[in-house]
Amino acid sequence: MESRRESEILFSGHPSRVGPQQSPYQDISIEQPGWTKLLILAGIVTVLGSSSPVGYNIGVINTPGAVIKQFCNESAASRYNSNLNSPQLDLLWSSIVSIFLIGGSIGSLTGSLLADKIGRKRGLFVSSCLGVISGLMFLISKSLNSIELLFIGRTFGGLSAGLITTIMPMYLVELAPPKLKGAVGVLCPLGVTLGILIGQILSMNKILGNEDYWPYCLALPATLQAICALIIPVLPESPKYLFVIKKNPPLAIKQLKRVRNSNEESLTDEIEILRLEDQENIRLGDTWNIKKVLKSKSLLLPILLVCSLQAGQQLSGVNAVFYYSSDIFRKAKLSTNSSEWATIGTGCCNIFMASLAVQTMSCCKRRTILITSLILTTICLMILGLSIKFIDVFDWMPYLCIFGILAYVLCYGLGLGPIPYFIGSELFEVGPRSSAMALGSMANWTGNFIVALTFPIMNEHLEAVSFFIFAAIAIGLLIFVRNYLPETKYRSAAEVFRLLEHGFKSKPLVAETAVIGNGVHELSNLTDKSCI
Repeated sequence: MESRRESEILFSGHPSRVGPQQSPYQDISIEQPGWTKLLILAGIVTVLGSSSPVGYNIGVINTPGAVIKQFCNESAASRYNSNLNSPQLDLLWSSIVSIFLIGGSIGSLTGSLLADKIGRKRGLFVSSCLGVISGLMFLISKSLNSIELLFIGRTFGGLSAGLITTIMPMYLVELAPPKLKGAVGVLCPLGVTLGILIGQILSMNKILGNEDYWPYCLALPATLQAICALIIPVLPESPKYLFVIKKNPPLAIKQLKRVRNSNEESLTDEIEILRLEDQENIRLGDTWNIKKVLKSKSLLLPILLVCSLQAGQQLSGVNAVFYYSSDIFRKAKLSTNSSEWATIGTGCCNIFMASLAVQTMSCCKRRTILITSLILTTICLMILGLSIKFIDVFDWMPYLCIFGILAYVLCYGLGLGPIPYFIGSELFEVGPRSSAMALGSMANWTGNFIVALTFPIMNEHLEAVSFFIFAAIAIGLLIFVRNYLPETKYRSAAEVFRLLEHGFKSKPLVAETAVIGNGVHELSNLTDKSCI
């Protein structure tokens, strides 16, 4: 069996024969079952009940902002006898908005601890409970005339979101068979984009984003999270977590049989992979935490890849593009109502690409898609910068802006949007994985916070130049990815680790072999034949 030959090389250092050998992931991707009812249920529950509320909380807050600011002003006047001037009210509102992002950063770091201590599934349960608390705070804030409850609600919502973006991609990737890792990995960003779109629609003034209904508008995702909390106990725990972290092989195999809907005999290769990862984790050290991961020289390059991709996803200006889209649509002589719908149309493009990613990640190489996405995203940002700079000079420039926005959303959704969310699960073995995912998620929330904090100032003083700055960041990320990110599709985490363990001295794209133990294992050609 191929997996046993790899085990001999990996741990004895003396292969029984020398020659090209295929990764055990190759065979599993063909022979193992694909989507099963339990895996589909896990995907639906986590998309609708976990990641969609994350996106909803991001997308819902802008449109009813003026109405909620008015409530804050009236509450401060009635409770504290304080009339806030415009700068004070803006500062208060920006604090309410940004506390969600700070909570997301804190929740990300907490997610690492929870994922290893109580498990991936229970960690998601905790995130759902925090989301329900957040919704309750929003629901009663107006009736109790309390600004403080808005802060508490946004804080708990951020903590919940940070846990979800750390744990959910890792949980789904660990549940999936190798050939579906990419497909389930993009379910988290799919849910986020879906939630953003729903939030944008429901927060329109004519629906829920008005003076009467804004508390219900903010509290709505708590309903989904409550339903999610009820269903999560039915879902299986991650077999890899049970086998490698909890050291409970019988329970891990039991859960693997459940999620694959298969008997143990047909899962021999996949069980062997679990044993390999367990032995490799023992070799590297059983106990992992964020501090140990940061101090490990062999994990330096993977950590930098994960964090730069997560932060770069936000620093490439995606939220700034969405923020500016309404202004551009109005400059293109669309009415206020039409520009709102055009912005929602942009969100639909984002959903379309996120849905398409489920299929493309199953058949195409991660590295190729990501590099293509970065190149096209950079071009779109430069088009946006030029067209915004000359928008009042030529009559046709607003339409070029619209093209630039739509093209950016499509190109971003091709790879830069979905891949950073789950790439950490393919770059790291099970032991350090939760810590690495937590650091990556924190980098994502930090990048989001930086853009939210600086873009209004950049837009006021730099205008079009802002998008050239975003383009420069995308170019820097492209160079880094081009030089150091190996292809992870159908490669085991142990193989990827060997390619990156020497830090910046690593040559993951040049070396055709990876030294494993004292022997040399020639890496097979892992090109997916179904892709062009």
